[in-house]
Amino acid sequence: MTSTDPTAPDTALLPGADPFSHRGTRVGALLCHGFTGTPHSMRPWAEYLVEAGLSVEVPLLPGHGTVWQHMNLTTSDHWFAAAESALFDLAERCDEVHVMGLSMGGALSLRLAQEHPDLVTSVVLVNPSLTLEDARLPFIAPFPRLAARLLPSTPGIGSDVSRADTGEGGYDRVPTAAAATLPKLWRTVQNGMSGLRAPILAYRSTQDHVVGPRSLRILARRAVNTRVTIHLLRDSYHVATLDHDASTIFAGSLAFVREQKRSGEGADR
Repeated sequence: MTSTDPTAPDTALLPGADPFSHRGTRVGALLCHGFTGTPHSMRPWAEYLVEAGLSVEVPLLPGHGTVWQHMNLTTSDHWFAAAESALFDLAERCDEVHVMGLSMGGALSLRLAQEHPDLVTSVVLVNPSLTLEDARLPFIAPFPRLAARLLPSTPGIGSDVSRADTGEGGYDRVPTAAAATLPKLWRTVQNGMSGLRAPILAYRSTQDHVVGPRSLRILARRAVNTRVTIHLLRDSYHVATLDHDASTIFAGSLAFVREQKRSGEGADR
């Protein structure tokens, strides 16, 4: 299969990078993968929700899933637009939509809830990336084009999984120009925290080599107008959706979705 990214040349997708879509009931779930990752990291979660009857969308974000050079042609605005398009698609055929994200996908999920409180019923986060964790970014972000010419990529941050029999399947390099657009996304999400209304369930791995504890501290401190529930994962690294605690995340997210139905919490529709 070839890339559907309009900003990149036609290139074969990495194994497991295909977007995923399933029409089920009128309860929908949108799953957003992480920075340099692909739908591969979300596929087991998606299939679990499909088994429960949900309608599910897992888009391949622009610039991802081919070669890292393509990602340097994209920004966080492109990634948000793709997630937003998937949200609109689900909202057209579902009575409620629950948005779920891993790492940078968590930031996208929160921004969707901020921008579209009428469409997002709840949010589930796994090791969300909401603030600076990489000391290189302060030097890259102000001059992304210059940085991309001088240092087009840096060593990868993917496949932080404790299980020896699996991997994330994303890029092994971090595209510099693309990474330099992350602070804009983080600032937007942080500035909109008080506007969050959808209830939030968040999971954090106690051993995460990509995202530290600061992101969830920011969420807990600033999301003052909604309910935030945080659970710790003690047997997984960053990509916990493919790790030992995956079943805990999957079952917990489904129970959370069903809880909103019973309680009537979430966005007004």
